[in-house]
Amino acid sequence: MSVSLYCTARRATPLTGPESAAVTGVVTARQASFPYEDEESLYLYDPGAAEPGTVLDGSAKMPFDPGRLLPVVAHVLDTVTELRRALPDADWHVHMDDLDIEWDETEGYALPGMRDADLMAELSAEGGR
Repeated sequence: MSVSLYCTARRATPLTGPESAAVTGVVTARQASFPYEDEESLYLYDPGAAEPGTVLDGSAKMPFDPGRLLPVVAHVLDTVTELRRALPDADWHVHMDDLDIEWDETEGYALPGMRDADLMAELSAEGGR
């Protein structure tokens, strides 16, 4: 069974040219810094196929390897945080399967412990067993 992270941004008006460029810039820069070449980064769906009012829609499959999970979660949530800051007037919904991920004005999107070095080391050790 796999776990995926999903994000959706909705509003009445479509993206403007500068907003589309900002989204492309965020995605391009974040994909270039993704920590694992063989894992899935955030994938944005074709905006033409989205429901009316959806200006951005995407997902990322989380890795099975426990040692890679937190770095991927942090990277994807940081990407979604940058996207939300580029489109602040949209209504956002971010979740991992059934778990909604709340927005924090200071931190953005985050999960408890996702940057905890000790927890990452422990999960990496678990993955190596």
